[in-house]
Amino acid sequence: MAAPRPIWKGQVTFGLVNIPVTLYSAEQRNDIALHLVDERNSSRVRYQRINEDTGEEVPWNHIVKAYEYDGGQYVLLDNEEIDKIAAKLTKQIEIEDFVSEADILPEFFDKPYYLEPQKGAAKSYALLRETLRASGKVGVTRVVIRSKEHLAILMTRGDILMLELVRFPQELRSPDFLDVPEASSGDLKMSKREIDLALQLVDNMTTNWNPTSYHDTYRENLRTYVEAKIKSGHLTAAKPPPEDEEPESTGDNVVDLMDYLKQSVAESGTRKRSSTAKKNTPAKKASKKKPAKKTASKKSTAKKSTKRKQKSA
Repeated sequence: MAAPRPIWKGQVTFGLVNIPVTLYSAEQRNDIALHLVDERNSSRVRYQRINEDTGEEVPWNHIVKAYEYDGGQYVLLDNEEIDKIAAKLTKQIEIEDFVSEADILPEFFDKPYYLEPQKGAAKSYALLRETLRASGKVGVTRVVIRSKEHLAILMTRGDILMLELVRFPQELRSPDFLDVPEASSGDLKMSKREIDLALQLVDNMTTNWNPTSYHDTYRENLRTYVEAKIKSGHLTAAKPPPEDEEPESTGDNVVDLMDYLKQSVAESGTRKRSSTAKKNTPAKKASKKKPAKKTASKKSTAKKSTKRKQKSA
Protein backbone atom coordinates (compact mmCIF):
# COMPACT_ATOMS: atom_id res chain seq x y z
CA MET A 1 0.00 0.00 0.00
CA ALA A 2 1.36 3.41 -0.99
CA ALA A 3 2.25 5.81 1.81
CA PRO A 4 -0.19 8.72 2.28
CA ARG A 5 0.78 12.24 1.33
CA PRO A 6 2.28 14.31 4.14
CA ILE A 7 0.06 17.07 5.49
CA TRP A 8 3.01 19.34 6.24
CA LYS A 9 6.58 19.43 7.55
CA GLY A 10 7.44 21.40 10.67
CA GLN A 11 8.82 21.14 14.20
CA VAL A 12 7.77 19.84 17.57
CA THR A 13 9.21 21.93 20.39
CA PHE A 14 9.26 21.50 24.15
CA GLY A 15 11.52 23.81 26.08
CA LEU A 16 14.57 24.37 23.91
CA VAL A 17 14.33 20.99 22.18
CA ASN A 18 13.38 21.23 18.50
CA ILE A 19 12.33 18.12 16.54
CA PRO A 20 11.76 18.40 12.77
CA VAL A 21 8.83 16.15 11.86
CA THR A 22 6.49 15.26 9.01
CA LEU A 23 2.76 15.09 9.74
CA TYR A 24 0.64 12.31 8.18
CA SER A 25 -3.04 11.55 8.62
CA ALA A 26 -3.58 8.31 10.57
CA GLU A 27 -7.10 8.00 9.20
CA GLN A 28 -8.23 6.39 5.96
CA ARG A 29 -11.74 6.39 4.55
CA ASN A 30 -13.12 3.29 2.85
CA ASP A 31 -16.58 4.62 2.20
CA ILE A 32 -18.43 3.67 -0.98
CA ALA A 33 -19.14 6.81 -2.98
CA LEU A 34 -22.81 7.20 -3.84
CA HIS A 35 -23.86 9.92 -6.30
CA LEU A 36 -27.18 11.65 -6.85
CA VAL A 37 -28.68 10.79 -10.25
CA ASP A 38 -32.02 11.20 -12.03
CA GLU A 39 -33.68 7.76 -11.92
CA ARG A 40 -35.33 8.41 -15.29
CA ASN A 41 -32.07 8.41 -17.29
CA SER A 42 -29.28 7.90 -14.68
CA SER A 43 -27.83 11.37 -15.35
CA ARG A 44 -25.85 13.02 -12.56
CA VAL A 45 -27.63 15.72 -10.57
CA ARG A 46 -25.42 18.78 -10.05
CA TYR A 47 -25.63 21.52 -7.45
CA GLN A 48 -25.71 25.07 -8.71
CA ARG A 49 -24.94 28.37 -7.02
CA ILE A 50 -28.19 30.27 -7.55
CA ASN A 51 -28.92 33.87 -6.58
CA GLU A 52 -32.17 33.78 -4.58
CA ASP A 53 -33.39 37.10 -6.01
CA THR A 54 -32.49 36.77 -9.70
CA GLY A 55 -32.62 32.97 -10.03
CA GLU A 56 -29.36 33.12 -12.01
CA GLU A 57 -26.22 31.06 -11.39
CA VAL A 58 -23.44 32.98 -9.61
CA PRO A 59 -19.82 32.55 -10.82
CA TRP A 60 -17.17 31.76 -8.20
CA ASN A 61 -15.39 35.10 -8.58
CA HIS A 62 -18.49 36.90 -7.26
CA ILE A 63 -18.97 34.70 -4.21
CA VAL A 64 -17.71 35.96 -0.82
CA LYS A 65 -18.34 34.94 2.76
CA ALA A 66 -20.66 36.86 5.02
CA TYR A 67 -21.94 36.95 8.58
CA GLU A 68 -25.71 37.30 8.98
CA TYR A 69 -27.07 39.61 11.65
CA ASP A 70 -30.41 41.26 12.38
CA GLY A 71 -32.57 38.94 10.26
CA GLY A 72 -31.21 39.01 6.71
CA GLN A 73 -28.58 41.74 7.06
CA TYR A 74 -25.03 40.65 6.16
CA VAL A 75 -21.49 41.79 6.86
CA LEU A 76 -19.43 40.87 3.77
CA LEU A 77 -15.89 39.56 4.30
CA ASP A 78 -13.34 39.05 1.52
CA ASN A 79 -10.41 36.64 1.68
CA GLU A 80 -7.91 39.32 2.71
CA GLU A 81 -10.01 40.32 5.72
CA ILE A 82 -10.43 36.70 6.78
CA ASP A 83 -6.69 36.06 6.43
CA LYS A 84 -5.96 38.92 8.81
CA ILE A 85 -7.97 37.37 11.62
CA ALA A 86 -7.24 33.73 10.78
CA ALA A 87 -4.63 31.73 12.67
CA LYS A 88 -1.10 32.34 11.48
CA LEU A 89 0.11 29.61 9.18
CA THR A 90 2.78 28.09 11.37
CA LYS A 91 4.57 24.76 11.04
CA GLN A 92 5.34 24.46 14.72
CA ILE A 93 3.84 22.21 17.37
CA GLU A 94 4.83 23.82 20.65
CA ILE A 95 4.01 21.81 23.77
CA GLU A 96 2.37 24.15 26.27
CA ASP A 97 1.63 21.73 29.12
CA PHE A 98 1.97 18.09 30.15
CA VAL A 99 -1.06 16.28 31.58
CA SER A 100 -2.19 12.75 32.35
CA GLU A 101 -3.92 11.10 29.39
CA ALA A 102 -6.43 9.52 31.78
CA ASP A 103 -7.66 13.03 32.68
CA ILE A 104 -8.83 13.68 29.09
CA LEU A 105 -12.41 12.52 28.56
CA PRO A 106 -12.99 10.35 25.43
CA GLU A 107 -15.48 12.80 23.90
CA PHE A 108 -12.69 15.36 23.46
CA PHE A 109 -10.68 13.17 21.05
CA ASP A 110 -11.34 13.95 17.40
CA LYS A 111 -8.79 12.92 14.74
CA PRO A 112 -5.40 11.14 14.81
CA TYR A 113 -2.17 11.99 12.97
CA TYR A 114 1.24 10.31 12.79
CA LEU A 115 4.50 12.18 13.32
CA GLU A 116 7.66 10.98 11.53
CA PRO A 117 11.13 12.38 12.29
CA GLN A 118 12.82 14.16 9.44
CA LYS A 119 16.40 13.36 8.48
CA GLY A 120 18.78 13.96 11.38
CA ALA A 121 15.98 14.21 13.97
CA ALA A 122 15.84 10.55 15.06
CA LYS A 123 17.58 11.11 18.41
CA SER A 124 15.47 14.09 19.50
CA TYR A 125 12.33 12.26 18.33
CA ALA A 126 13.27 9.23 20.45
CA LEU A 127 14.13 11.50 23.39
CA LEU A 128 10.63 13.03 23.44
CA ARG A 129 9.00 9.63 22.93
CA GLU A 130 10.88 8.01 25.81
CA THR A 131 10.30 11.05 28.03
CA LEU A 132 6.54 10.85 27.49
CA ARG A 133 6.61 7.09 28.01
CA ALA A 134 8.62 7.28 31.24
CA SER A 135 6.56 10.13 32.67
CA GLY A 136 3.19 8.68 31.72
CA LYS A 137 2.18 12.12 30.45
CA VAL A 138 0.95 13.58 27.16
CA GLY A 139 1.73 17.00 25.72
CA VAL A 140 -0.95 19.65 25.21
CA THR A 141 -0.27 21.74 22.13
CA ARG A 142 -1.82 23.69 19.29
CA VAL A 143 -1.40 23.05 15.59
CA VAL A 144 -2.58 24.83 12.44
CA ILE A 145 -3.83 22.47 9.74
CA ARG A 146 -5.32 23.87 6.53
CA SER A 147 -5.52 27.41 7.93
CA LYS A 148 -7.41 26.35 11.06
CA GLU A 149 -6.00 26.24 14.57
CA HIS A 150 -6.63 23.05 16.56
CA LEU A 151 -6.05 22.01 20.12
CA ALA A 152 -4.06 18.76 20.09
CA ILE A 153 -2.51 16.10 22.31
CA LEU A 154 0.95 14.68 21.61
CA MET A 155 1.26 11.08 22.81
CA THR A 156 3.09 7.81 22.24
CA ARG A 157 1.71 4.71 20.54
CA GLY A 158 4.41 2.06 20.58
CA ASP A 159 7.45 3.62 18.89
CA ILE A 160 5.38 6.28 17.16
CA LEU A 161 4.61 9.82 18.25
CA MET A 162 0.98 10.60 17.53
CA LEU A 163 -0.82 13.90 17.39
CA GLU A 164 -4.50 13.62 18.30
CA LEU A 165 -6.68 16.63 17.56
CA VAL A 166 -9.06 17.31 20.44
CA ARG A 167 -12.16 19.44 20.62
CA PHE A 168 -12.31 22.77 22.41
CA PRO A 169 -14.78 22.75 25.32
CA GLN A 170 -17.18 25.06 23.45
CA GLU A 171 -17.42 22.47 20.65
CA LEU A 172 -19.08 19.97 22.98
CA ARG A 173 -22.78 20.26 23.71
CA SER A 174 -23.71 20.18 27.38
CA PRO A 175 -25.68 17.02 28.30
CA ASP A 176 -27.84 18.94 30.78
CA PHE A 177 -30.89 18.60 28.50
CA LEU A 178 -30.89 14.78 28.80
CA ASP A 179 -33.42 13.07 31.03
CA VAL A 180 -31.42 10.23 32.60
CA PRO A 181 -31.83 8.40 35.93
CA GLU A 182 -29.58 9.68 38.68
CA ALA A 183 -27.10 7.26 40.22
CA SER A 184 -28.32 8.18 43.69
CA SER A 185 -31.98 7.69 42.81
CA GLY A 186 -33.73 5.06 44.91
CA ASP A 187 -36.71 4.78 42.55
CA LEU A 188 -35.04 2.20 40.29
CA LYS A 189 -34.81 -0.43 43.04
CA MET A 190 -32.06 -2.52 41.49
CA SER A 191 -31.46 -5.66 43.54
CA LYS A 192 -28.01 -7.02 44.36
CA ARG A 193 -28.95 -10.19 42.48
CA GLU A 194 -29.60 -8.19 39.29
CA ILE A 195 -26.28 -6.39 39.59
CA ASP A 196 -24.44 -9.68 40.26
CA LEU A 197 -26.03 -11.30 37.19
CA ALA A 198 -25.15 -8.27 35.04
CA LEU A 199 -21.53 -8.45 36.27
CA GLN A 200 -21.45 -12.18 35.50
CA LEU A 201 -22.71 -11.44 32.00
CA VAL A 202 -19.92 -8.88 31.52
CA ASP A 203 -17.37 -11.44 32.75
CA ASN A 204 -18.65 -14.08 30.31
CA MET A 205 -18.49 -11.61 27.42
CA THR A 206 -15.05 -10.20 28.30
CA THR A 207 -12.25 -10.84 25.80
CA ASN A 208 -8.99 -9.26 24.64
CA TRP A 209 -9.35 -6.15 22.47
CA ASN A 210 -8.65 -7.07 18.85
CA PRO A 211 -9.76 -4.29 16.48
CA THR A 212 -9.22 -6.47 13.37
CA SER A 213 -12.10 -8.72 14.45
CA TYR A 214 -14.62 -5.90 13.95
CA HIS A 215 -15.76 -4.90 10.47
CA ASP A 216 -17.79 -2.19 8.81
CA THR A 217 -20.66 -4.55 7.98
CA TYR A 218 -22.76 -1.83 6.33
CA ARG A 219 -20.02 -1.01 3.81
CA GLU A 220 -19.31 -4.71 3.14
CA ASN A 221 -23.00 -5.54 2.70
CA LEU A 222 -23.56 -2.52 0.45
CA ARG A 223 -20.59 -3.46 -1.77
CA THR A 224 -21.79 -7.07 -2.01
CA TYR A 225 -25.32 -5.94 -2.88
CA VAL A 226 -24.10 -3.46 -5.53
CA GLU A 227 -21.84 -6.05 -7.16
CA ALA A 228 -24.74 -8.54 -7.24
CA LYS A 229 -26.96 -5.96 -8.94
CA ILE A 230 -24.26 -5.31 -11.54
CA LYS A 231 -23.94 -9.04 -12.31
CA SER A 232 -27.71 -9.49 -12.52
CA GLY A 233 -28.12 -6.52 -14.86
CA HIS A 234 -30.77 -4.89 -12.63
CA LEU A 235 -29.22 -1.43 -12.41
CA THR A 236 -32.27 0.62 -11.50
CA ALA A 237 -33.27 1.53 -7.96
CA ALA A 238 -35.83 -0.74 -6.36
CA LYS A 239 -38.94 1.00 -5.07
CA PRO A 240 -39.06 0.52 -1.29
CA PRO A 241 -42.28 -0.81 0.18
CA PRO A 242 -44.33 1.65 2.27
CA GLU A 243 -43.00 1.85 5.77
CA ASP A 244 -45.16 0.35 8.47
CA GLU A 245 -46.04 2.76 11.20
CA GLU A 246 -44.54 1.80 14.50
CA PRO A 247 -47.16 1.17 17.18
CA GLU A 248 -47.14 3.71 19.92
CA SER A 249 -45.76 2.48 23.20
CA THR A 250 -48.41 2.33 25.89
CA GLY A 251 -45.90 1.91 28.68
CA ASP A 252 -47.82 -1.11 29.98
CA ASN A 253 -45.19 -3.69 28.98
CA VAL A 254 -43.46 -4.97 32.08
CA VAL A 255 -39.92 -6.14 31.37
CA ASP A 256 -38.75 -8.96 33.61
CA LEU A 257 -35.14 -7.86 33.84
CA MET A 258 -34.14 -10.79 36.03
CA ASP A 259 -35.32 -13.35 33.43
CA TYR A 260 -33.45 -11.54 30.65
CA LEU A 261 -30.28 -11.43 32.73
CA LYS A 262 -30.48 -15.15 33.60
CA GLN A 263 -31.04 -16.12 29.97
CA SER A 264 -28.22 -13.87 28.76
CA VAL A 265 -25.79 -15.23 31.37
CA ALA A 266 -26.67 -18.82 30.41
CA GLU A 267 -26.17 -18.19 26.69
CA SER A 268 -22.94 -16.24 27.15
CA GLY A 269 -21.61 -18.90 29.54
CA THR A 270 -22.27 -21.63 26.97
CA ARG A 271 -20.43 -19.65 24.29
CA LYS A 272 -17.51 -18.99 26.64
CA ARG A 273 -17.19 -22.68 27.62
CA SER A 274 -17.38 -23.74 23.98
CA SER A 275 -14.69 -21.22 23.01
CA THR A 276 -12.45 -22.28 25.93
CA ALA A 277 -12.90 -25.98 25.08
CA LYS A 278 -11.81 -25.39 21.50
CA LYS A 279 -8.68 -23.57 22.65
CA ASN A 280 -7.78 -26.24 25.24
CA THR A 281 -8.52 -29.36 23.12
CA PRO A 282 -5.15 -31.01 22.32
CA ALA A 283 -4.44 -32.13 18.78
CA LYS A 284 -4.91 -35.86 18.19
CA LYS A 285 -1.70 -37.78 17.62
CA ALA A 286 -1.32 -40.69 15.21
CA SER A 287 0.40 -42.76 17.90
CA LYS A 288 -2.85 -43.05 19.84
CA LYS A 289 -4.33 -45.25 17.10
CA LYS A 290 -1.69 -47.99 17.51
CA PRO A 291 -3.29 -49.71 20.55
CA ALA A 292 -6.50 -50.09 18.54
CA LYS A 293 -4.61 -52.06 15.89
CA LYS A 294 -3.16 -54.40 18.57
CA THR A 295 -6.66 -55.04 19.95
CA ALA A 296 -7.91 -55.88 16.50
CA SER A 297 -4.96 -58.25 16.06
CA LYS A 298 -5.81 -60.05 19.34
CA LYS A 299 -9.43 -60.48 18.25
CA SER A 300 -8.31 -61.89 14.93
CA THR A 301 -5.96 -64.35 16.67
CA ALA A 302 -8.73 -65.41 19.03
CA LYS A 303 -11.06 -66.11 16.10
CA LYS A 304 -8.41 -68.21 14.32
CA SER A 305 -7.76 -70.21 17.51
CA THR A 306 -11.49 -70.91 17.92
CA LYS A 307 -11.74 -72.16 14.33
CA ARG A 308 -8.75 -74.52 14.85
CA LYS A 309 -10.41 -75.99 17.97
CA GLN A 310 -13.67 -76.55 16.07
CA LYS A 311 -11.86 -78.36 13.25
CA SER A 312 -9.88 -80.57 15.64
CA ALA A 313 -13.13 -81.45 17.45
